[in-house]
Amino acid sequence: MTNLSTDSEGDATPRLAPPSPWVERFFGGIAAGGRVLDVACGAGRHLAYGLQLGRSMVGVDRDVTAARTLSGRGSLELIETDLEDGRPFPFGSGTFDGVIVTNYLWRPILPDIVRCVGPAGLLVYETFGAGNERFGRPTNPAFLLQPGELLAAVMPHLRVIAFEHVRLAHPDRIVQRIAAVGTDHRWPGADTPGPT
Repeated sequence: MTNLSTDSEGDATPRLAPPSPWVERFFGGIAAGGRVLDVACGAGRHLAYGLQLGRSMVGVDRDVTAARTLSGRGSLELIETDLEDGRPFPFGSGTFDGVIVTNYLWRPILPDIVRCVGPAGLLVYETFGAGNERFGRPTNPAFLLQPGELLAAVMPHLRVIAFEHVRLAHPDRIVQRIAAVGTDHRWPGADTPGPT
């Protein structure tokens, strides 16, 4: 979500929605200076957050026009491509120190998203789950994760550190979310994996 505000000189500047609290909670587990992929980045709220924290951000979406306003804020690469058109996923295995996905589900690329998390990397994924149809969009089962679906997709490749299939408020919605790490991941400043 992007809103335009006007500064004192009358220039329209983007005002992004705040980052997801789930992303904020786990983002510190991505290595300082690490390379982070934001899948279906939209206007770039998580790109902006990562740039602010000194990460090298890569955003991919079918339209990156709104995210281009973040250029010049740090190390940012934007890739405009349709992830749902049947072409191969544009990133290889183990490519990123962090991968963020929010409010997006395209099952054919879910295994590719999981595999592009590096051995010391972190995946933070949050989107709508089954049951959300009671509260509003999306209502199509194609865009709603079934109970345990993220666990099943992630567990063969990554170590799960947090998982929820939960009802949230303001607005009411059902989400499924996971944070998972590669086998070589160490939480910054800690001897064991997990959030501090």
